[in-house]
Amino acid sequence: MALDPKSTPLAASRLREEIGRVLPARDGAAREFAFSDADFERVRKLIYQHAGISLSPVKKDMVYSRLARRLRALNKSSFGAYLDELERHGGDEWERFVNSLTTNLTSFFREPHHFPLLADHLRKLGDRRPIRIWCSAASTGEEPYSIAMTVAETFGNDVSHVSIVASDLDTNVLATAQKGVYSVDRLEKMSPERLRRFFLRGTGNQEGFAAVRPELKRLIEFRRINLLDASYSIKGPLDVIFCRNVMIYFDKPTQHKILSRFAPMMQPDGLLFAGHSESFLHAAELFRSLGKTVYALAGSR
Repeated sequence: MALDPKSTPLAASRLREEIGRVLPARDGAAREFAFSDADFERVRKLIYQHAGISLSPVKKDMVYSRLARRLRALNKSSFGAYLDELERHGGDEWERFVNSLTTNLTSFFREPHHFPLLADHLRKLGDRRPIRIWCSAASTGEEPYSIAMTVAETFGNDVSHVSIVASDLDTNVLATAQKGVYSVDRLEKMSPERLRRFFLRGTGNQEGFAAVRPELKRLIEFRRINLLDASYSIKGPLDVIFCRNVMIYFDKPTQHKILSRFAPMMQPDGLLFAGHSESFLHAAELFRSLGKTVYALAGSR
């Protein structure tokens, strides 16, 4: 049976969105909204100014697909009208604009070579003083919970001297992270021991999901922090900063500005963990590489 979009406008809208996500329109192809190169450049300028994100010129289709949802939600007829309204009376729409263009790809124990290195560093620090960890790109929570599991496996039941702040720019993903509930297929690569120790399996209408145990959640405080802010709502000195797979969205000057804010916040023996495709050689006066995308302060030994 053929679907008549006129008879089911909601279904038609969802179908358009799904097609746009799977097979985005190319320049010159029919689109629901006109989206010129000038519109795209304006979006690139605004997201850079507001969040420091440097969008590649090849992201035009992705930008269209994600922001078209905002145009529909606000009943705007064009990107120009939407962007005009955003700049004049942005308010909460700035947050939705940024959330729409933020990519949040993550998983538990992603880039697994970092976590034994974190555990070694924690053992060296011991329990002689409070340990403070900042996960600065928390996304939907898999990374900070992986850090918390590593802390618990290193120190056992007594983790009262460790605190973790997990932050992100995107409030939508932070809400997911705070809930700490995941489909079981997100956990399939985790060992049975970790699953038993750190998660509660759902039953009944929660079957197929697992929740992070409350004692692990209590290790983490979630906050919204924009890395472009002049100051951060987190106090040092910090023993560890995880800033993985977020610097790739910033240009070199912006990266350097953020790193120059990180450095004074760190303990002399603190560690900075970066993503596998990130390099901070352009900030050698601030951080030195220890290998495996782990950095120490330039003046440390």
